Amino acid sequence: MDSYQGIQPIKQLEKRKGGYFYLKIDKEIVEQFSRKRATRLICTINGSVSYRCGLNHLGDGNYFIILASKYLDQLKKELGDSVKYKIEKDPDQLGVDTPEVLTVFLEQEPEFKRIFNQLTDGKKRSLIYAILKVKDIDRQINIITDFLNQNRL
Repeated sequence: MDSYQGIQPIKQLEKRKGGYFYLKIDKEIVEQFSRKRATRLICTINGSVSYRCGLNHLGDGNYFIILASKYLDQLKKELGDSVKYKIEKDPDQLGVDTPEVLTVFLEQEPEFKRIFNQLTDGKKRSLIYAILKVKDIDRQINIITDFLNQNRL
């Protein structure tokens, strides 16, 4: 299966579990995706808000997708309101665009490219998110080299 759609109310986790707004995805649906729980998704809500996401354990065998407050604001929805949603398998399993600075760096540094390629998708995403927080290219390069040196196998 490559996609699924449904309608459900917006829910919220308990504060001690983060308090995130979310959409519940039943385990039977997740099991139909080729990479099961490891599948990266694109979630579209009410046909107007679309974002990349991953699945998180709900604790009862089912899963959830976090629904950021900024999306609720855009949709003019709140806790308990029903939304129509569609989840699709993200064609890029990494689930995030690789910044140009990282691509160029890895092309020029074969040893670091080898280390990067051995990382889990989650660690690759962590590095990318760390790079995206910084605008200065020299600082981005420092983040890349520090991160990859710490993750040598």
